[in-house]
Amino acid sequence: MTLRQRYDGVIAWFSEHMPVAESELHYENPFQLLVAVILSAQCTDKRVNMTTPALFAAFPTPEAMAAATPEEIFPYIRSISYPNNKAKNLAGMARMLCAEFGGEVPTDLEAMQRLPGVGRKTANVLGAVLWQREVMPVDTHVFRVSERIGLTTGSKTPLQTERTLERNIPSHLLPIAHHWLILHGRYVCMARSPRCGECGIAPWCRKYAADRRAEAREAASAPAGTADGSDTKSAAKAGTKASRAGKTTTAGTSASRAGKTSSAGARKASSGAGKTATAGTRKKATLAPAASAPVEGPERS
Repeated sequence: MTLRQRYDGVIAWFSEHMPVAESELHYENPFQLLVAVILSAQCTDKRVNMTTPALFAAFPTPEAMAAATPEEIFPYIRSISYPNNKAKNLAGMARMLCAEFGGEVPTDLEAMQRLPGVGRKTANVLGAVLWQREVMPVDTHVFRVSERIGLTTGSKTPLQTERTLERNIPSHLLPIAHHWLILHGRYVCMARSPRCGECGIAPWCRKYAADRRAEAREAASAPAGTADGSDTKSAAKAGTKASRAGKTTTAGTSASRAGKTSSAGARKASSGAGKTATAGTRKKATLAPAASAPVEGPERS
């Protein structure tokens, strides 16, 4: 399969089966989305959505958050990963928004990256979600899934992955393709236990094809019998048991024969001893002298 065929197959499947794909972060305006994306770094969207309602209630505007210290923001995001750094970034971001951008999230993605806590990925997320910019935000899911299914090969950095995806995915599909890969990595192509049997893009997946080839090689190298050689193993075990049973039977037969021989020997010895004793008695009887007859004296008148 060529790289172009893989891309075409993946794009066609997602276009048909996931025509609508959106961010799972909860927000009502660009400022809230910016805060949520900053908090989502190395954290799940689910956890962020559990945290932001109270945070937005306490600091509903950039001005309100700009007036807060990191220590005041921290309690609202303590359950988020790296809460200390993120509290500092939120406070700094809000202050710069108010000081340099009039309290509005800039639409210039390069300018947005000047804000504390905002990098290329965060800026691209806002660009794709809010303004449908033809950019490819690369987070952990996009980076991992793209490499696994074969959309990228040997990418070392998110930027390499971003460039490769942008070259091969039609530009007008980039904003939604970002969500396709995120949601696929989150619910189907998980890092530790991918659900390959439920995956709609398996026919175009590099890992899936490699796994099937490995299984075929293993089956071909298995001993005769079943594919895994279980029949041969069972036969070998049965032969071993039969051999042991035969040895036991042979030993028993030998013992039985030995017993019969001993018994016969004993009977023979007993018979021989009896015959010898009888013969000895007879011999003694023959050799014993006969009793003398009484001597008659002269007849008395």
